[in-house]
This record gives sequence, C-alpha cells and structure tokens, in this order.
Amino acid sequence: MKKVLPLFSYILHPIFISLYATLFYLFYKDDVFSTNEKYFVLIQILVINIIVPVLFYLLLRSTGHVKSIMLSQTSERTIPLILQCFLYILLVKRSIVITRYPELHFFFLAALFSTILALVCVLFKTKASLHMVAISGLTIFVIGLNIHLQLHNPYWPALLILLSGIVASSRLEMNAHTSREILIGLFVGIMPQLLFLYLWL
Repeated sequence: MKKVLPLFSYILHPIFISLYATLFYLFYKDDVFSTNEKYFVLIQILVINIIVPVLFYLLLRSTGHVKSIMLSQTSERTIPLILQCFLYILLVKRSIVITRYPELHFFFLAALFSTILALVCVLFKTKASLHMVAISGLTIFVIGLNIHLQLHNPYWPALLILLSGIVASSRLEMNAHTSREILIGLFVGIMPQLLFLYLWL
C-alpha cells in the first residue's frame, strides 16, 4: 500500500484536475455540445491548464526557482500560484464563458478564488496542500453537478470522496504535508466551490 499511495499524488496532481472536471462536465452534458466543440474545449484546457504550467515549471526549474513539481517548499509556490490565477482569469473571461458553460465557468471561478486563498496562505508562510485544494474542489463540483442535472448517481461523489481520502493519505505517507496542512487545503478547496454553488445549483 505504501508503494501504491504515492501514485495517487501524481495521477490526481492539481495540474490534471481541471481536465478531469471538464471531461466530467462534457460527458454528462453530452447532448448540449457537438463533438467538435468538446474537442475545442478540451484542447483549450489542455493548453492553458496543463501545457503552459508545465513549460513554466520547466523554466522555473532550470533557473533554480523550484526543485520539484510538487512545490514542496512554501517559497516555491508564489510564482506558480500567481501564474495559475492569470490562467484561470483567462479561462473564465475568454474560453469557459458563463453564457455557454455556466456550471464549468463557476467551477473555474471558484478554483481561481481557491488559488488566491492558497497564495494568501503562502504570504503568511502557511503551506496548504494544493492536492487537497484541487481534489476537494472537484468533489464539490461533481456533487453539485449531480444534483443540478438530477443524475441520481451516487457513485461518482462516493468515488471522489474516497479519492480525497486516498490523496490525503498519500500526501501524509510521502511526508509532503502535516495533518494541519491537509485540513487547510481541504478548507481552501471546498469553501469557494460551496459559495459559488449557490449561483448555479
């Protein structure tokens, strides 16, 4: 189990959560979007939320600003989090617009606020688990979408709650975070999603 747990830290790395949320959203609103539109949205998410951050990480690593993609040191988080804020703003202003993708728009808007809160934590020398911020935010989004679309499917929310626990265990097992940092990440991820849930549920 100790060898398996760290895998979840990579599979459910915060950089991939936006893609997972978008895939879930497009799959369950299948009849609303054409195949070409789905591909177009997924390519945008892939470029803006995965490729750009990875390239930026490689740049930061080559200049010695970060040591690991896990951003284990609090001081390493400032620049990547600021970049992530700008990328989320780009998404909600230009790509995932409220008129076309209302639920997904609010997911990314809440993710922006979670990122800002994580940045505030860094400024106060406090380390929040970004893994927990991401997976807990996704969990609330899926639960909200499940209610909003009247899917009556308890399996996805149950799976994501289970995965949240596994991710927390993984981060603790890797000595990447303390229990306090896990709880801070959980709070930072959940609260903005819950607040924005009232706007579209």
